[in-house]
Amino acid sequence: MAIAYDSRHKSPEFAMEAARTLATRGIQTYVFEELRPTPELSFAVRHLHAYAGIVITASHNPPEYNGYKVYGPDGGQLPPNSADEVIAKVNEIENELSIEVMDEQELKEKGLIKMIGSEVDRAYLEKLMTISENPTLADEADVKVVFTPLHGTANRPVRDILTNLKYQNVTVVKEQELPDPEFSTVKSPNPEEHSAFELAFREGKKIDADLLIATDPDGDRLGIAVKDADGEYVVLTGNQTGALLLHYILKQKQAKETLPAKGAVFKTVVTSELGRKIASSFGINTIDVLTGFKFIAEKIKQYEDSGEYKFLFGYEESYGYLIGDFARDKDAVQAAMLAVEVCAYYKKKGMSLYEALLSVFEEYGYYQEGLRSLTLKGKEGAELIQKTLGVFRQEPLKQLGELKVTAVEDYLTSVRVNENNEEEKIQLPSSNVIKYYLEDGTWVCLRPSGTEPKIKFYFGVNDKSLAESIQKLQKIEQDFMEVVEKKMQAAKNL
Repeated sequence: MAIAYDSRHKSPEFAMEAARTLATRGIQTYVFEELRPTPELSFAVRHLHAYAGIVITASHNPPEYNGYKVYGPDGGQLPPNSADEVIAKVNEIENELSIEVMDEQELKEKGLIKMIGSEVDRAYLEKLMTISENPTLADEADVKVVFTPLHGTANRPVRDILTNLKYQNVTVVKEQELPDPEFSTVKSPNPEEHSAFELAFREGKKIDADLLIATDPDGDRLGIAVKDADGEYVVLTGNQTGALLLHYILKQKQAKETLPAKGAVFKTVVTSELGRKIASSFGINTIDVLTGFKFIAEKIKQYEDSGEYKFLFGYEESYGYLIGDFARDKDAVQAAMLAVEVCAYYKKKGMSLYEALLSVFEEYGYYQEGLRSLTLKGKEGAELIQKTLGVFRQEPLKQLGELKVTAVEDYLTSVRVNENNEEEKIQLPSSNVIKYYLEDGTWVCLRPSGTEPKIKFYFGVNDKSLAESIQKLQKIEQDFMEVVEKKMQAAKNL
């Protein structure tokens, strides 16, 4: 087993308690001697040929949280069936406090607990170097970067890889550089929240930075901010960052004639269709999976075993990206490195990353995505969420505003029904998700949150201009939320 932990309260203690529990039962356990990003644990499982891995982390949740993530031998998070088996075993334990654990020092002397030092860091860094498409770009474009690890685990690995690639002009936000379990400089240590960039914005303005990058506390999510046409920093969405990274990877591989014949991009069902459009233009397949990076990891392994497809890129709208499959979870260190490289590539061409994004829109369509959610707490809230989804199933949506619904995908029954009532099987595990496709390419998806008392609504549109696509998104969100209100009222009356 391999075990890592983040910067949260009691994370080192929880990690060692897990190690002692396993080692007492004769299981060889490797524990990182200091905090490390989640994707490095995923890499370590594979590198050390471990049977499984554990990360003590609560990602970007509030400071009082902590958690426990489990990884399989491929380095991916346990898929639902395997996780259910583990939980069933946990539930068999009558008194957790009665479980015998031996002394840490004694277990170390017996060689059952071994501390992981810099050797895995070096191996991870070597692999990171292999995903650079242009390792000499730092010499050709003096890109100015501001980086904040938001008091988390990615500080050292991100700086190490950028140093190795000779990016000299990297400024770290000092107030957020060191681990802090209270995350005292931010409201939320989540790079999806624009407020997490406040100190990075300040530093960026000081040095006229080309790019601001922020990693979440366990180093698996990356947010980036760039200057818009007015010279103001704007935080890109996960969909926009993913599109820029994907377009760059495919363009570089095409130029070097290294695009594989059976290449594939993996994305979640709530992630933008822009990625599919980009991949298709390079002759690359896009494969949809359920929400959660564990499903991307599962597909990578499936196609690795079958040889049917070669992994090129995986991403989700919630700021998670994977470029090299030597890790099997979203990796903010990989994504940070590549984001800086993409920025340098366009700077060399006399373009900002914002201008690069507009050029992608110009070529493929002006795609915009939105997310709304309703918080419904407690048992009554959970029941209302389920009933509301039930009402959507009982009363199928035929029209949204002026637009006709052309297909409905119900992932609970794994069936897609088109406007002619023709059915098609969805080859994904059953999940409580409904997705609507409209006649102009717009889509809407709804699902309950897996971690919070919320029902989430995702929207995707595209149009001929940025202004038109933004306007269309606002209209579709408004129209659909009116439908939600009616369906929810019907659910309350059940």
